[in-house]
Amino acid sequence: MSAETLFTRIINGEIPAEKIYEDDNCICIKDIAPKAPIHVLLIPRKAIPRLADATAEDKALLGQLMLTAGDIARQLGVDDAFRLIVNNGEAAGQTVFHLHLHILAGKGYSEANLGF
Repeated sequence: MSAETLFTRIINGEIPAEKIYEDDNCICIKDIAPKAPIHVLLIPRKAIPRLADATAEDKALLGQLMLTAGDIARQLGVDDAFRLIVNNGEAAGQTVFHLHLHILAGKGYSEANLGF
């Protein structure tokens, strides 16, 4: 098992976060440093450090994350236009080594203001 991360502590309730969704396999929280008007993080409860560290046994979980991202986009009213980002590794902008999907959207949002 990898070292405990900020997201593990949020999942365990040790650190407060504004949750907008949760189920047995994942949680979704608002990003504390948003890069778009809507910027949430979809985090699996299973600690997988990077997408490249996922294995065949994670296939169902990864599929569920994609479907859940669509459900969350619908819940937030942005299912017509949103972006999913997964940073894999420090050089790609990953700062918390617990796999997570960024869901970004909102009026005026463009690639120019990403900052990743």
